[in-house]
Amino acid sequence: MTFDHPFEEGTTLDRFIFETTQAHPEATGQFATLLQQVSLAARMVSSRVNRAGLAGMLGATGEVNVQGEFVQKLDEYANNTFKKALEHPGVVAAIASEEDERPFYPPDRFRSGRYVFCMDPLDGSSNIDVNATIGTIFAIFRRRSPEGTRAGMDDILRSGRDIVAAGYVIYGSGTVLVIAAGSGVHGFTLDPNVGEFFLSHPDIRLAPSARTYSINEGYAASWDPRLRQWIEGLKSSGDGWKARYIGSLVADFHRNLLKGGIFLYPATRSSPQGKLRLLYEAMPLAFIAEAAGGAATDGHRPILDLEATALHQRAPLFIGNREEVAAVTELLSQP
Repeated sequence: MTFDHPFEEGTTLDRFIFETTQAHPEATGQFATLLQQVSLAARMVSSRVNRAGLAGMLGATGEVNVQGEFVQKLDEYANNTFKKALEHPGVVAAIASEEDERPFYPPDRFRSGRYVFCMDPLDGSSNIDVNATIGTIFAIFRRRSPEGTRAGMDDILRSGRDIVAAGYVIYGSGTVLVIAAGSGVHGFTLDPNVGEFFLSHPDIRLAPSARTYSINEGYAASWDPRLRQWIEGLKSSGDGWKARYIGSLVADFHRNLLKGGIFLYPATRSSPQGKLRLLYEAMPLAFIAEAAGGAATDGHRPILDLEATALHQRAPLFIGNREEVAAVTELLSQP
């Protein structure tokens, strides 16, 4: 399924999905239904985020997730909302979530569908209580096992090249849903007055190069010395480099996708394998970046060339404009 149709701004997401699937007579409707359910869940989470303080949704639940992180109330709500929206229409075979130790499979009373959905239900949740930008990140795979049967780990642990679509929802001054499938990347903004997403960012493209970098320099002492020297070189180059760092992966990526830049989350001494989750964060955003003309690597190889071997596997991430990503990758790949 590809999003190559020349759509106009103001097109509703439902019309976009309908016209896209109409161009593929072999489509069964499952992919369209999946995206519509993602849209439903995104609207529900957006509504709860916008009134979190009034709805008693700020703060932690007191539990710790499989990542060793304190679970926020909105984390739990977003995780459950997406699973509930996707479990019953017969379009997914499994849901893998950053918040859950094991995959979630649709109950036996519902059909096991064609797709596997991997998600970070609420990225940046440490920023919830200070009203900073947060979001949902997801990747969609087509299962390997036969439809109608119970899925297994072989359907979930995949190469990034197996992704058929990916996207994210950003909950900020507005709620924006960005979807990539095939060669197209499109952004839709939620109009809360009518409860519908409208195409606001058609055919998003990354220029080959940009002069903005996003990285948490508080960890500079733990970086590879070559990376530290590279960043210092940008600052002293006089080439107009700017630092822009929000501190929420989905927010930093969204800004750089629209305005240009490279986001860097390197390995450190305390996290030698990197910190970001491969299936839920690195792979989906890498798919979007490549579809928009950018690139993403772990410092050595393209992220999409990696194959997940564990559900909560981590990886470094260097993502954004193609030339900047290539420069960092060449630097870190040197012996």
